[in-house]
Amino acid sequence: MSEISAALVKELRDATNVSMMECKKALQDAGGDMEKAVRLLRERGLAVGTKRSGKATNQGIIATASAQGGATVALAEVNCETDFVARNEGFQTFAKRMAEQACATDGALADLAKDELGAQMAAIGENIVIRRNQRYRLQGPGMIASYIHLGGKVGVMVEVGCEKQETASKEAFRTLASDLALHVVACNPQYLTSSEVPAPVIATEREIYAKQVTGKPPQVMEKIIDGKLKKFFSDVCLVDQLFVKEQKMSITQLLAETGKTLGDTLIVRRFVRFQLGA
Repeated sequence: MSEISAALVKELRDATNVSMMECKKALQDAGGDMEKAVRLLRERGLAVGTKRSGKATNQGIIATASAQGGATVALAEVNCETDFVARNEGFQTFAKRMAEQACATDGALADLAKDELGAQMAAIGENIVIRRNQRYRLQGPGMIASYIHLGGKVGVMVEVGCEKQETASKEAFRTLASDLALHVVACNPQYLTSSEVPAPVIATEREIYAKQVTGKPPQVMEKIIDGKLKKFFSDVCLVDQLFVKEQKMSITQLLAETGKTLGDTLIVRRFVRFQLGA
C-alpha cells in the first residue's frame, strides 16, 4: 500500500469535515482515491460535509442584465487573474456589458465578443476569459428574478410562473420571486425536483444507505433507505428544501401558501446558479 501523505489527508478533511484519523483510514482503504474515500466515509455513517475539495482559483465577477422589461434576463461570468483587477471599475463595467450582450444570444459570448475581449485585455493588461453565459426568456405569465451575491461571487436566476397574467404584477408575487432567488444563493440546490435527479445518482445513494444499515431485517432496511433518500431530496432539490427564511416550510409549501393568498397556482419553472470558478 502506498503511503498516504498528510497533505492528502488534510485535503479530504477540508472537503468533508471528518476527523483526520477517519480520513486517513478511509484513504488507506481506498488506496489513495479521494472519491472512493468520500464514499467510504459516507458508508461508515460519518457526517460528510459539503465543502468542495479545493478552492476556486479564478478571480472575476458574475454580472446580470435584463431586457424587454424583464422578460429576458441573463448571467455572464467573466474571469481574470487577480482580485485587484476584479475590483477594477473598468473590468466590472465590461462584465456588465457582457451580461447585457448575453440577453441577445444563447451562443457563447467567448466566441461572439472576441474583439471586445481582446481590447479589454489590452486595456487591463491581464488575461481575461468569458467563462460562461446563460439567458432566460419568460416562458409564460410570471417573472424572472436575478440576484448577485458577495460582490459578484455568486449569481442566480429563477423563473417563477403563475396562471393569471395579473398575478405577476402583484407585490407578493414579486417578493416571492426575489426570496426564491435569495434562497437559491444560500442553499445551492442541485435540481428543481426529485424527478430530475439522474437514476445513477439515486442508485448510488441507495447503495450507500444500504451499507449504513446492514444487519437489519429487509423490510426495516428498505424503510430506512427510503427515509434517507427523502432526506437527500430535501437537501438537493429546490422544491423539497426548507425555505431559508422560514425553516418550518418547504419551498413547495411556500409556493402553495403564497398562491392561496394571490388566488393563483404558482410554480418554479427553472433556476440556474453561477458560482465564481465553480
